[in-house]
Amino acid sequence: MGQVLHGCATTTEAVRRAIQNSQESLRALAKRYGINQKTVAKWKQRETVADLPTGPRASDHCPDDAAGIAAEAGTALAPAVPSPPPAERPFRHD
Repeated sequence: MGQVLHGCATTTEAVRRAIQNSQESLRALAKRYGINQKTVAKWKQRETVADLPTGPRASDHCPDDAAGIAAEAGTALAPAVPSPPPAERPFRHD
């Protein structure tokens, strides 16, 4: 079974492992694998070749808890106000 990469991944675990084991310069490795030198430096510093999770973090609170949290903090939640519709551009005749 193949490795599943997220949409922005520029390296595979095999490339990351090769980067970590290489003695070449950051510039040479970046050129070899067609990636940014900062990416090479990042993988050189990491102890693992596994990609770290990205995106929103799980929270201990659900959205329904927001009012309770605000009450504990002594603040009130602002009422939900719908945003106004976008202004339409007038049609111009040139």
